[in-house]
Amino acid sequence: MRPSRYLIALVLAMATVTIFVSVWWRDMSTPLIGLWLVLAGVTVGDLALSALAGRMTVEFDLPPQGFVGHTAAFTVAISPQKGALPGKIDIRLDLAPELVIGAGRLPWATSDTGEKPTRASVDIHLTRRGQFAIHGLWLKWPSRLRLLEIIAHLPVVREITVLPDISPVLSGAIKTQILPLEAGQKDLRLRGEGSEFHQLREFASGMDPRSMDWKRSARMRSLVVREMRAERNHQIILCIDSGRLMAEQLAGFAKLDRAINAALAMCWGAGLAGDLVGLYSFDSRPRLFVPALPGRAAFARLQTVCAGLRYETQETNHTLGLTHLSARLKRRSLIVIFSDFVDSITAELMIENIQVLARHHFIVYVALRDPMLAKLIEPEEMTLDAIARSVAARQILHERRAVMEKLARLGVLCLDSTPEALTSDLIARYIEIKSREMI
Repeated sequence: MRPSRYLIALVLAMATVTIFVSVWWRDMSTPLIGLWLVLAGVTVGDLALSALAGRMTVEFDLPPQGFVGHTAAFTVAISPQKGALPGKIDIRLDLAPELVIGAGRLPWATSDTGEKPTRASVDIHLTRRGQFAIHGLWLKWPSRLRLLEIIAHLPVVREITVLPDISPVLSGAIKTQILPLEAGQKDLRLRGEGSEFHQLREFASGMDPRSMDWKRSARMRSLVVREMRAERNHQIILCIDSGRLMAEQLAGFAKLDRAINAALAMCWGAGLAGDLVGLYSFDSRPRLFVPALPGRAAFARLQTVCAGLRYETQETNHTLGLTHLSARLKRRSLIVIFSDFVDSITAELMIENIQVLARHHFIVYVALRDPMLAKLIEPEEMTLDAIARSVAARQILHERRAVMEKLARLGVLCLDSTPEALTSDLIARYIEIKSREMI
């Protein structure tokens, strides 16, 4: 409980009157004391009325899980126990710093009578993976005469587990992209383009004569052609750099979370296409290694492992990390490396180790491009600070382009994508690799 602005203003006004009257009319002390006693009595009465009529029941709800980058609705329901609810209730949440809400306080408008339960919700932005709690709920409402502000604190025993974002998997967007690679009638697009035998078909006008199977045609005394499809059971290793640069925020979320979301989407897509998927993470030293399993069976395991990846603050050691990965692989694989760099000088060791790895495996290098750099290149105002930022942004983009070109000359397929388009771009590259038999 604390005095409201109306009570403070009234006390200041009465204090001014008391001082003025005490100086000019000293025999008016008795009426002044009575006036102060009346104000004190009214305040006490206001407190008593508010305490008797302000009883309420508060219930709250929070989903147990959520995806990083999404929002979770925290719902509060208030119902009166006796009388009516106050006309306006301000609500403030005491929650972990990783959980962000748009406004620190929520104004709560009740019905005209205030006798019915009132319900409202606030969206909590989930910015990092992990398990976070809402510790308490603060309520503030004015008293009956608006002389006091009643404040109540309620403990909230609610936790939410923030997991990697698999909404593209649940929505079916990944399956839609992978349909041409699936077995059966869904792989018509890739028939005749792969290296794995699919079936024999009777020759029809317009078919490629080079696909003719002459021996079976002679045996069956009719022209037949061999239909091929993309080879399956390839080994795919999702290599995630969890070092300091990947812990930086990009468009509101860490680069590591963006990489994990894209990696899980590709794991699901590879499972639909019949490939084996494994996971490897490293920073200053090797961390986790999950052997390649069939994609659908590996998805649940990789989702659990990725949810536990920590945000490291140490610099990435590409030499140790990629050398350790090369020693663990016994067959040619498609390795998707999610990493980042600052400039061409710091990327030299990374390029050297990727070059060694590319001798035996097919490498896809994935980096996240900051969309703000494109906006800084062409400033709206031609000030000295804006020009300096424009020059620095151009230099950064030039060095990134130089590193990507150097990797491309080594036979590495590079993907420098924006955070929003990373998942769709990666799936599109995977489909291209499968259709062209590049593994």
